[in-house]
Amino acid sequence: MLSLAAPPRRRRPSLTPMIDVVFLLLVFFMLAARFGGENVVPLVIGGAGDGWTGPPRLVEVKATGLTLNGIPVARDALADALAPLMPTPDAPVILRGGEGASVQDMLSLLDLLRAAGLTSLVVAE
Repeated sequence: MLSLAAPPRRRRPSLTPMIDVVFLLLVFFMLAARFGGENVVPLVIGGAGDGWTGPPRLVEVKATGLTLNGIPVARDALADALAPLMPTPDAPVILRGGEGASVQDMLSLLDLLRAAGLTSLVVAE
């Protein structure tokens, strides 16, 4: 007589590997995504431009305060001090971070000058 063993029970496939792959893809795309793109600060790289006209307009941000062409100036008075030096409203103004200046200091200066109507700001090293 022929004796055959009972067929083994079929196991259902496990969903754990698929869940792991989906989780890894989710983490990858979360880390690779660019968040906050609407808060980009448009900058002109120093040296890129048509040329310089008019007197120098160099604003340096230091830990002790601001200087315009080497002369200390108050943050509130900067736009008024720049006005006589501007041959046109879109004339470039060079911004340079000095010793002890933070990135936040530079960004707040950029916001201040843009609010004053200056459109051509160049950040130099």
